[in-house]
Amino acid sequence: MQAVLKVRSKVFEAIHEFCRSQQFHETHSPILIPGGAEDGPTLFKVDYYGTKAFLAQTWQLYAESVLPALEKIYTVIPAFRAEKSRTVRHLSEYWTVEMEAAWYDMDKTLKFAEGLISHICQKVGKDCADALKILDRDPKELLAIKAPFPRITYTKALEILKKDGMDVKWGKDLRTLEERQIMSHYKKPLIVTHYPKDAMAFYKPRDAKDPKTARCFDILGPGTGIEMVGGSERDLDIEELKKSLKSKGEKLKDYEFFMDTRKYGSVPHAGFGMGIERVIQWLCKLEHIRDAIPFPRTMSRIRP
Repeated sequence: MQAVLKVRSKVFEAIHEFCRSQQFHETHSPILIPGGAEDGPTLFKVDYYGTKAFLAQTWQLYAESVLPALEKIYTVIPAFRAEKSRTVRHLSEYWTVEMEAAWYDMDKTLKFAEGLISHICQKVGKDCADALKILDRDPKELLAIKAPFPRITYTKALEILKKDGMDVKWGKDLRTLEERQIMSHYKKPLIVTHYPKDAMAFYKPRDAKDPKTARCFDILGPGTGIEMVGGSERDLDIEELKKSLKSKGEKLKDYEFFMDTRKYGSVPHAGFGMGIERVIQWLCKLEHIRDAIPFPRTMSRIRP
């Protein structure tokens, strides 16, 4: 655990170092919020002076309000998901680094994500060699992780799985088992793009060339197969956003301030979120994500 905590500290250092080297401004958003952003059923409810509130799943909706003032922003904050999942990759409370940038499209955002992961690997590989050896991780493996990373579409991923004997219906999100199988073919982090629009968060826009898909991406870790990064361009079409929110059973009044970021003019922008514990789990070759944080919060653990 001491070795893991040393790596963890270095990962946080590397994140701030890289983001600031790219002239990004660190900003912060509320943890207590009136509505969701990702998936309503996974929200933690909180009594806020007699009013129902929730613990934030992401900073994104607030980040998009700050974006016009600073253009290139990032944050490192805890996030909360009430997912009833007993898996090796889920925590109820975890840390995330998120970025949002004006005038960025998906390709430019992916290059930033590649650069960030590469920088983390170089920093940890060089500065945490002793800790990595305790964890049976060869520092040279991390030093070899450099951008660019291979890229495939979601549809191509299904083709790979089918050849491996796993027939996944198009439109279904990928599970850990399927992601792990895909990553058996890759030694570097893998970028998977253009997931089905209907399975994605409401703010991910349709691809004009293939409307059934969204202009979004995930980055999967080699070995673990775990999704470490999820990102997209951001939809600027108010009617499309309302349609997506209604289809997910959300109340439009909870998102009025977000709609105002489009109503009075906006600029093309994009961003992503990276689960820091998932990155640490991959770097340290941990079997379970609970070992990537000192005091894990899961469905069955709230103490100490």
